[in-house]
Amino acid sequence: MSSEKRIEDSKKHFALIGKRLDYSFSKKFFNEKIKDEKLSASFENIELENLNNLKETITSKNISGFNVTIPFKEKIIPLLDELSAEAKKIQAVNCVEITADKKWIGHNTDVIGFEKSLINFITDESPQALVFGSGGASKAIQYVLNKLKIEFQIVSRKKSNGNFQYQELNKAILTNHHLLINTTPLGTHPNIKDCIDIPYEFISSNHYCYDLVYNPDKSEFLNQGETRGAQIKNGLEMLEIQAEEIWKIWKSQTGN
Repeated sequence: MSSEKRIEDSKKHFALIGKRLDYSFSKKFFNEKIKDEKLSASFENIELENLNNLKETITSKNISGFNVTIPFKEKIIPLLDELSAEAKKIQAVNCVEITADKKWIGHNTDVIGFEKSLINFITDESPQALVFGSGGASKAIQYVLNKLKIEFQIVSRKKSNGNFQYQELNKAILTNHHLLINTTPLGTHPNIKDCIDIPYEFISSNHYCYDLVYNPDKSEFLNQGETRGAQIKNGLEMLEIQAEEIWKIWKSQTGN
């Protein structure tokens, strides 16, 4: 075996799986971490239409762990051997650790990222919240709001479990819910003019608008809120915090 082959085999390879990853923060973040800390590792994006051949893809690329983004945070769960305590409660995963004995363990670091980011943002101790979207990202946000004892309602396209539908939102509902959280991908680059369909005219300086979208820096949802005096925040800090938590998992696998 050549020395180059031995070096390549000893490297740890990590990845992000999802759709439309050209805008993703992860590849640059993790490769800079690897470079700065002089680790024998690499990170790549793997674009997938579905998870049908995920096991084969991950094995063929000798991946030691991978991040999971839209639309696979919930769909990945049947492929996993174990879930961390929080991921099990949330039923959504954004990071999969592959152990030395090839077990796939799902984690959810979105929880830590959102909780710390939200605490840095709101000054109102107990605002009632509206959470736009009901997918995997939304589940992590709901978990944190429950933990912080912040009352909330889900807003989605379909009626279920007492949630609101977008067309039901009115002045009374917006006036009584001061924390507005977008967990949908609407407004993400390149479709920067897209935004959730809500009655923005009822947003005021009493509101906090938080968007998990981070590219562009200021989504149309945040633009609409800021125009009406609301405090606004995008998802970049949440993303950075959750990535640091993932990095702790990856770094432990490199032997550092």
